[in-house]
Amino acid sequence: MTQDLLTAIGLMSGTSMDGIDVAIMRTDGERIVERGPFLGIPFDPAFRQRLKRALEDAKTIRDRRERPGTIAAVERELTLRHAAAVKEFLDAQGLSAEEIDVVGFHGQTVLHRPDEGLTVQIGDGSLLAREMGIPVVYDMRANDMVHGGQGAPLVPAYHAALAAGSGRPEETVCFVNIGGISNLTAIAPDGSIRAYDSGPGNTLIDQWVEREAGIPYDQGGRIASEGRVLEELARRYLEHPFFSAEKRRSLDRNDFAPPAPGEADLADGARTLAHVAAASILQSAGHLEPFPGLFIICGGGRLNGIIMDDFRSMAGRRGARVLSAEEAGFDGDAMEAEAWAYLAVRSLKGLPLTFPGTTGVRKPVSGGVLARD
Repeated sequence: MTQDLLTAIGLMSGTSMDGIDVAIMRTDGERIVERGPFLGIPFDPAFRQRLKRALEDAKTIRDRRERPGTIAAVERELTLRHAAAVKEFLDAQGLSAEEIDVVGFHGQTVLHRPDEGLTVQIGDGSLLAREMGIPVVYDMRANDMVHGGQGAPLVPAYHAALAAGSGRPEETVCFVNIGGISNLTAIAPDGSIRAYDSGPGNTLIDQWVEREAGIPYDQGGRIASEGRVLEELARRYLEHPFFSAEKRRSLDRNDFAPPAPGEADLADGARTLAHVAAASILQSAGHLEPFPGLFIICGGGRLNGIIMDDFRSMAGRRGARVLSAEEAGFDGDAMEAEAWAYLAVRSLKGLPLTFPGTTGVRKPVSGGVLARD
């Protein structure tokens, strides 16, 4: 019923640290999803460097409330940048703050150690609510970890809503988000969900080309297109115990490291890491039963033609089809920000954000902290 629909904005700053994504929707937090416009605002290089320094400072954190080194200052600046992003978005859409019921705020993950029950996303939800004049739901991962979950991935609840809105599929559909870390959500014809991180996505490629060439990412896979796969290097990544372990676990961006200096030239390194990004999705999908018949690819990695070509070829040999989010009728850039809007509404209603089949949590649990202006 329309009176149950809330207008929500979702804010996402992912592991690639490339900027802030802003999306809006009307939703009941369950099956009804009316997607709206999207805006991406890139970080300037100087702020990206400050975020990277914060990642280094975060390595000493033992309590998630700690803000050592530069983190406190970066957290405040990050929050104010999110407030400015929302204002820019509202102005562009001709909307006022009073027309928004809630904002879902992811913040920036600076540390994620699921085996220690520790996850830290910087971003001051109370400050953001005051700056915008809109209620904010933030810190949505922590309660999952309190109840035995991995704290990730959280997007599967939204993927399931999108799948339900498209009608019940006759085969297992797998949404794959290729961000800094890739994750997948498999939705079976009976509606059951299984989801987990699937391996390194763009992070290794970004780290490699930035270190070797001083550029933030391999746009479209152009650098990779000039290289070749170094089989021994690729094998080293793909034989990592993460892929063969019986228990699926969530990843931190530091769980995999780029090749050492001198281990490959620029193009061969980028080509190999693109292959690893594709192959790791396939290896991780091998833990699903039955194997998906359709993969829908979202996130920035879908724009890397080499990753997509490799994955289409690999999945095709298993009899599966591969579509980009756009080919499936979605917006691959907006999907994670949309998910945070959707999850904020679920949080307000006390509905579960995570499930045993997504994060390994003991039972379905809600989460998030509500801050009012």
